[in-house]
Amino acid sequence: MNRRYFGTDGIRGRANRGKMTAEVAMKVGMAAGVAFKNGGHRHRVVIGKDTRLSGYMLENALVAGFCAAGVDVFLLGPIPTPAVAMLVRSMRADIGVMLSASHNPYFDNGIKLFGPDGYKLSDEIEMKIEGLMDEDLSRRLAGSDAIGKAKRVDGVQDRYIEHAKRSLPRSLDLNGMRVVVDCANGAAYRVAPAVLWELGADVVSLGVSPDGRNINDECGSTSPGALARKVHEVRADIGIALDGDADRIVIVDEKGREIDGDQIMALIAESWLNAGRLTGGGVVATVMSNLGFERHLGKLGLSLARTKVGDRYVVEHMRANGFNVGGEQSGHVVLTDYGTTGDGLITALQVLACVQKAQKPASEVLNRFEPVPQLLRNVRYTSGAPLEEDEVKNAIESARGRLGDSGRLVIRPSGTEPLIRVMAEGDDTHLVTMVVDELVEIIDRAA
Repeated sequence: MNRRYFGTDGIRGRANRGKMTAEVAMKVGMAAGVAFKNGGHRHRVVIGKDTRLSGYMLENALVAGFCAAGVDVFLLGPIPTPAVAMLVRSMRADIGVMLSASHNPYFDNGIKLFGPDGYKLSDEIEMKIEGLMDEDLSRRLAGSDAIGKAKRVDGVQDRYIEHAKRSLPRSLDLNGMRVVVDCANGAAYRVAPAVLWELGADVVSLGVSPDGRNINDECGSTSPGALARKVHEVRADIGIALDGDADRIVIVDEKGREIDGDQIMALIAESWLNAGRLTGGGVVATVMSNLGFERHLGKLGLSLARTKVGDRYVVEHMRANGFNVGGEQSGHVVLTDYGTTGDGLITALQVLACVQKAQKPASEVLNRFEPVPQLLRNVRYTSGAPLEEDEVKNAIESARGRLGDSGRLVIRPSGTEPLIRVMAEGDDTHLVTMVVDELVEIIDRAA
């Protein structure tokens, strides 16, 4: 499918440039409003955002587009992506929108769309919206007497706080646990510390002073160094790092060691298996998850179903096959018992619950398996299709043969940046490193 606007996670780009302008945002509002109109009732959309400077511009452009399509707009303000997905259903909205570029720097932004069921849109619906964006919609917009209204909604953060707290049993609290939480100066800067404190934790907060430009700036899940240092400094039991829109998490144990999404999913899956809660017979993850994770699940009698990269594809497989635990190595963890998309805070609560129940250090509880040596490197390119070059194709085929059955190779273009990601893993560290270095050199030459 040729996509002009949508990537693997909505529309994303440099703010006020290219496809992330006020004009494009207004077209998204009009096109999505037209696409989702079904029946004669007053249609409604909920719009949330993170703390980026460009959020003001894009939010107002979306409002104009949806109102022009005859859709009433409910503005949620800064709030996590999973809260938007939850509020679409809670407020009986027809559409949900989140303005965020997730873990990207402040000068990027993005538009994520959710259907009335709280799930991200399918490829087919996104393509329908793309088609409408390039049409003349003047005859399909609302009449002068049917233009939509817009209003800001109070109390939505409190709704999400209670929703997150209810993911833990009433009998369980976090008393006696010291937790450092880094909110990345992003969408969860208010709700995450509040949830942890109300559950009884001794909370130390980082990244809770957004100014429009400091989101993900040497903080949050992409830069957990500050979190690790603070965990050491205050002798915390565990550290939690969220990204800009709080749908992603990285854990730091009491020793300052970073814990990725594979270990987190392994812990939750094993806990739910023991409690008789795990469905689907395993976990859904992407091609990037570690081979050691797959082997660990196999020892438990569980499967690892792999999808292409993107939490949307993970969720689609989960829904189609009855799984309730899935996610990405990067820290997007989806627990469909509690939500329809990745939720960093609710994932953190499940981890904290396991640590609290075990009454053991986080480093011990979260060390579920020994990862296979894995190396990921990126090759940036400006144009063309380097992966279509014969030299590159031959090199990839040769590398797969060298790794054999004891390793894996994943080569893929990024869905959000002009990068080609080269990942190899296997039991032989030297071979993995050599394979990746050689492929990066060949792809870089072709790029």
